[in-house]
Amino acid sequence: MNCRAISLFLFLIFSISSLNAQSVQDDFEGNGNINTWYGDDCLLNTNADNIYSGGINTSEKVLKYEDIGGQFANVAFDVNENLILTENHVFTFKIYVPSSGISGNQKNQVSLKLQDGTLEQPWSTQSEIIKSIELDQWQELNFDFLNDDYINLDASSPPPTQRFDFNRVLFQVNGENNNDPVIAYIDDVFYDGTNSPDEEFDQLVWSDEFDQNGAIDPQKWHHQSIIPNGDSWFNGEIQHYTDRTDNAQVNDGILSIVAKKENYTDQGVTKQYTSARLNSKFAFTYGKIEVRAKMPEGNGTWPAIWMLGKNITENGAYWETQGFGTTSWPACGEIDILEHWGQNPNYVQSAIHTPSSFGATVNHGGQFIPTAISDFHTYTLKWYPEKLVFSVDGVIHYIYQPEEYNEDTWPFTKDQYLLLNFAVLPNIESNFTEDTLEIDYVRVYQTSTSSNESPENLSSFKLNNSPNPAHLQTNIQYHLDSDAYVTINVRDKNGRLINTLVNKNQKAGKHQLIWDLSHLKPGVYFYTLKANQHTTTKKCVVY
Repeated sequence: MNCRAISLFLFLIFSISSLNAQSVQDDFEGNGNINTWYGDDCLLNTNADNIYSGGINTSEKVLKYEDIGGQFANVAFDVNENLILTENHVFTFKIYVPSSGISGNQKNQVSLKLQDGTLEQPWSTQSEIIKSIELDQWQELNFDFLNDDYINLDASSPPPTQRFDFNRVLFQVNGENNNDPVIAYIDDVFYDGTNSPDEEFDQLVWSDEFDQNGAIDPQKWHHQSIIPNGDSWFNGEIQHYTDRTDNAQVNDGILSIVAKKENYTDQGVTKQYTSARLNSKFAFTYGKIEVRAKMPEGNGTWPAIWMLGKNITENGAYWETQGFGTTSWPACGEIDILEHWGQNPNYVQSAIHTPSSFGATVNHGGQFIPTAISDFHTYTLKWYPEKLVFSVDGVIHYIYQPEEYNEDTWPFTKDQYLLLNFAVLPNIESNFTEDTLEIDYVRVYQTSTSSNESPENLSSFKLNNSPNPAHLQTNIQYHLDSDAYVTINVRDKNGRLINTLVNKNQKAGKHQLIWDLSHLKPGVYFYTLKANQHTTTKKCVVY
């Protein structure tokens, strides 16, 4: 259903350990966390003067949306992930539509629609609430997906509070499928949301701040310099990687990986360029990786910040030299946090290589950063048990979350290590002499002990399951502070009830049960524990 809409895309962040309430808001005066508004087929100004100041809204700045006749005009905002509406299910905002700003005979109304934005036809999942509006006055509207009348486009869909696939919110003024111009002003967008569960990576477990001048720290990094096939590196790269400080050194808190034009002979092979490729001596599973870096420039330059499976069989790789090499590429899995090609300056890309798609992989996404080659930016990967989320300075540009989880699509259940390198490609400019990939820091965060409590220390109505991801079965554990009537229901990502695991009175104390997964298709499932009047929802990935 194509919508002539004012649209706001809210993708809220998962937390696997417990439900997190996180406000999503924007008052267009610098107080809020919505910072990626964009317009489609319309004019958009997120710093517009409030020319209708008065009544309930005397703020100075608002969002101005001007549909000048575009059939599918909308304004949009992207964040991260899926909403859980079981506890928090109310969206609010203020709106002003001047009578001088409309034409045609459309209804004076605004609707708020929830959709699954990951689908090719997101409107097929839509649930909608419609509210009437008054012209020529500010009004605040509440959209309550538990108590208001809602319309499911698919009548067979469960109620919105029983679904976990919503990650898009659209505001639509005066109906859809028309070309009538509208001017509208929006302010104070707010949702005090409950997010579907994900890990909170809050403990720094490994880092290099590059605060000691000279060579790289040998306790943290390995120079990978052995040519893997005896003659050249992969992807047509034409450099030698060396272990010299000429190519990798630390000064004034910055790691410089330098590519140079110079004749250099090593391992019986002479090349015209040198650079450096570093392997971390730290490997891990799941967490948040932050790297603050500045890119080199020029055709033929190719810096990368990336990860490989610790189990890779690659001649000269650090973990191969330690006896861990058992799996070839791409079965080991590759996660490219950042790649930057000099022929496309300031465009940064993230990509995934697995047996299901590798080389010219279809699994990639990126964004244009106007100052990537002139300034430092923070490049981040959040690695969860069921997805990979890539961002720059907090703005997400790609999420990898396959439809099915198996060895071909998701080899990311084992330790990976970090790589920092600056490759040189055959199209390097003839006048190139040298350039530098600069890195301010590398940091790895995982879940702290306090956010990953043992089952014995869990408070009432918290629960977990292990293993997760799981294959044939997993063990659900929870603790009750008092006697309670307990139900545990399992639903798929569309909110359909799959199974009821518990439905009975239980005594206070520790409880556990084996959840048989053998009949479930690979995918993401949510299980909800209700004990008396309290509810907790968790997620399990089945592969």
